[in-house]
Amino acid sequence: MTALRKKRSSAPTLSVEKSFAVDGHRYIAGCDEVGRGALAGPVSVGVVVVDLDAAPGLRGVRDSKLLLPAERQALVPRIRRWSVASAVGHASAAEIDALGLMAALRTAGSRAWAAVLDTVTPDAVILDGNHDWLSARSQGVLFDGESPAAPAIGCTAPVHTRIKADLKCLSVAAASVLAKVERDALMVSLAADHPAFGWDGNKGYATEGHRAAIDALGPSEYHRKTWRLGSQDRTGMPHAEIGG
Repeated sequence: MTALRKKRSSAPTLSVEKSFAVDGHRYIAGCDEVGRGALAGPVSVGVVVVDLDAAPGLRGVRDSKLLLPAERQALVPRIRRWSVASAVGHASAAEIDALGLMAALRTAGSRAWAAVLDTVTPDAVILDGNHDWLSARSQGVLFDGESPAAPAIGCTAPVHTRIKADLKCLSVAAASVLAKVERDALMVSLAADHPAFGWDGNKGYATEGHRAAIDALGPSEYHRKTWRLGSQDRTGMPHAEIGG
């Protein structure tokens, strides 16, 4: 049995979400991001809200990185029907450059958050990872590299961070699927006008071919120009990650 199939054999559940019922909570939102480590395109944040009084399990949902593209696509309408509310928000490469990555994630998250509020107000949020970039901020600079002009936006419900929540929490895994499918589709659409960068395949991440194309052509308007983009290091530029 492959390592991938071993991981996929353990499906996320609603156990963590249901633990919030002890405090009288009913509507729990799962949240995850994609595109954090890409060289081009937006960061995208998915939010999926479940009703603890009604939500059953949902077969087939996994962290988006463990699913094939066709599997993710097939899950989208099922997730939309299963959840009380769901949305994906984006923050562009230009916003990442202007605000810094953490503020851009919060901007994307706040857009998804505002969309679900049109339907329901979640009682609490489970956020994948160990850092709360989603909650509303009203202070000035909170993160290194973040602009002091970053807007005071974000989620106003209690946010509970959880490492590997996309592997354990069904709502978070579902959010990762929605965000991944929507962002991938956006990168494929942008690839039509910028074929040299291979975004239909690499989705904006740091492949060797992508870096080589940036070396040859220079960055496009969809690249994160404050990042190390080409094959040569530039002092002070963040290193990108491959994947996710």
